[in-house]
Amino acid sequence: MSPCLCQNAKMPLSAHFSPFFTEGVISLTSLDFASSEPFTGPNTHNIIKGISNSNCTYKEDFKRILLPTVYTMVCLLGLPLNTVVILKIWRARPNLSRSNIYMLNLAIADFLYVMSLPLLVYNYGSRDYWPFGEFTCKLVRFQFYSNLHGSILFLTCISVQRYVGVCHPLAMWHKKGGRKMAWRVCGGVWLLVIALCAPTFHFAATGVQRNRTVCYDLSTPAHSVDYYPYGMALTCLGFLLPFLGIMVCYCRMAQILCRPVSYQGVSMATKEKRDKAVRMIIVVATVFCISFLPFHLTKTVYLVVRSFPGTPCETKNLFSVIYKSTRPFASMNSFLDPILFYFTQPRYRQSTKRFVLRVTTLKGTSV
Repeated sequence: MSPCLCQNAKMPLSAHFSPFFTEGVISLTSLDFASSEPFTGPNTHNIIKGISNSNCTYKEDFKRILLPTVYTMVCLLGLPLNTVVILKIWRARPNLSRSNIYMLNLAIADFLYVMSLPLLVYNYGSRDYWPFGEFTCKLVRFQFYSNLHGSILFLTCISVQRYVGVCHPLAMWHKKGGRKMAWRVCGGVWLLVIALCAPTFHFAATGVQRNRTVCYDLSTPAHSVDYYPYGMALTCLGFLLPFLGIMVCYCRMAQILCRPVSYQGVSMATKEKRDKAVRMIIVVATVFCISFLPFHLTKTVYLVVRSFPGTPCETKNLFSVIYKSTRPFASMNSFLDPILFYFTQPRYRQSTKRFVLRVTTLKGTSV
């Protein structure tokens, strides 16, 4: 062994890499809003892997303002809105339509996710500190991805249901089973979501950064390479395929809805049904454009960019910041979904108008 190597071997490991442990400097290999993984064990393979993953660093001060602000807004809006949707649908449960059954399950998924947001607000507001334990860390990450992909799949069910009603109104094959079939479909969606998101319990974990416990999102830096194929498969199965299915349904619905009303010889009731379908197309497209599409697009590009070892550090920095900036907006579907319910249910819009009118009248009377 050369004298240089011997001399370097006597130096503590932190002396070689002290620049990577400064306050506010984050490793690009972390797929969460946390810093790079520390060297906590004597395993040589993990040490070498950690060294190779610590080449690029950057600051993420923006997350301490962006994330708590967005998550607080989503929590304050999503909690009451989803509660109202669940109560309204549940009260009408003897006469639920299949679309409302899907909407009820969608609201339940959003409600469960919103309940976990106060923990994330505290986490990012306190500079990534996670005091709630590893299981809670895994559960919160699982809730995010199960809500995300559950929302996509339930919106797909609603879109397919509306597509059948518009494009095949006289067909009898889709009417068999009725509400029982819709509940079975919802059960199948929950099982599929659990199967797709279960690996989150393996990849998400806590770690120690600058003497504080953090909660990694997608995976720890040591498992970032292992996460790549799962992350790409989750995007394809949990977003791309449902998204393509919805687009096919909407294109076919657009062909039908763009025909003149007289062509179909329909009445005012059918015109209202057409208008309801158009409103649903617009609202669902808005939800996808705001919540789902930007997140999955930037996440996919980020995973691809970081998988090439020759990618310049500046490029990794750019796509990492873009991806992490779009991630909190994926949670906005938790209050956009109740808006979908409101705009596609004329009965509930009318009841809301009557309630607002009653409250306004009472206030005017008291004055």
